[in-house]
Amino acid sequence: MRVLLLVIVSIFATVIASLILPVGAANAATQTEAQSPIDYKIETVAEGLNFPWSIAFLPSGDYLVALRVGEVRRITAAGDIGKPLTGLPDSYVAGQGGYFDIILDPDFTSNQTVYLSFAHGAPDANGTRIVKGTLMDDAIEDVQAIFTVAPLKDTPVHYGGKMIFLEDGTLMMTTGDGFEYREAAQDKFSQLGKIIRINKDGTVPADNPYADGKQGDPKVWSYGHRSPQGLVLDEATSIVYMHEHGPKGGDELNLVLPTRNYGWPAATKGINYSGAYVTPLKSAPGVEEPLTYWVPSIAPSGLAIYDGAAFPQWQGDLFVGALVDEEVRQLKIEDGRVASETPVFTEIAARIRDIRVGPDGYLYILTDSASGKVLRVVPN
Repeated sequence: MRVLLLVIVSIFATVIASLILPVGAANAATQTEAQSPIDYKIETVAEGLNFPWSIAFLPSGDYLVALRVGEVRRITAAGDIGKPLTGLPDSYVAGQGGYFDIILDPDFTSNQTVYLSFAHGAPDANGTRIVKGTLMDDAIEDVQAIFTVAPLKDTPVHYGGKMIFLEDGTLMMTTGDGFEYREAAQDKFSQLGKIIRINKDGTVPADNPYADGKQGDPKVWSYGHRSPQGLVLDEATSIVYMHEHGPKGGDELNLVLPTRNYGWPAATKGINYSGAYVTPLKSAPGVEEPLTYWVPSIAPSGLAIYDGAAFPQWQGDLFVGALVDEEVRQLKIEDGRVASETPVFTEIAARIRDIRVGPDGYLYILTDSASGKVLRVVPN
């Protein structure tokens, strides 16, 4: 708490003007722009899945889908759902806890390695963990833990858990603030409320910003995050985008850069659920401004950048799943800013948990329910 108070007092003393947003700094997310209609259709790949949270695409055409209830199912290209893969660790399944993200190693064709993030531990001590193992038909073998967030917490919420591989082969992951531990997001020596960067074996990359441990945790890349639920690399520009939930309002889309402070909870566009201020500051010197934000919240979940061939008009567009609004938001990025935002696929009318671009160039969308679906957006 002392760390947070010092941060807020320091910022407040230098930026009393931040109490009021400048004229013209209205929420960019409310400014939508009509786009040319695209002729598409939505197909159901599989259904009856118990809260599917992420999907990975196997070279064979099959899919791996991680379910929050602590299972990974292999789904064939024809949509047949297999039994839960064996060999994976138990998860702390409570609140938002369970299995989160599943991704393939960049060298999967030669090593068959997959990575899974999940809630590890027990009610009084739990946190986000990453394991890796070798896929063998209906099992994951040689499973080993390569990262466990420190410190652990006693809340079943705000885990983060989204993973991507960067071009240099390092692994990046989001962690949440644990809700009751929000001050930790400003503590660079805590791994809560951070973007983490590690090597495939869990060791620290030598070029991490705090690799020597003197100014922050060696695995920390950026800080000041609340509940990050989207992470994606734009391979055309090498830019990493992420989004995170605000409290009541203040969901953000950010460009991820090392050592940067993204504000939470010292500065936020949102307020507490009670209606009280989290902080008097909406922005502040030294705090990265989001590319766009949402007030009221859309509860963003899942993030994709379109780079396929099936819909050339979408090249470079971001697609954001919305849990609250039960739709997808399509964002056009021009000159480093969000030029327009459009609600799309509203006919799904379900909570959107994840969205990915498949190797076939189609969009894959996971709906968030006890009878969740894998949907595929294809040209009509």
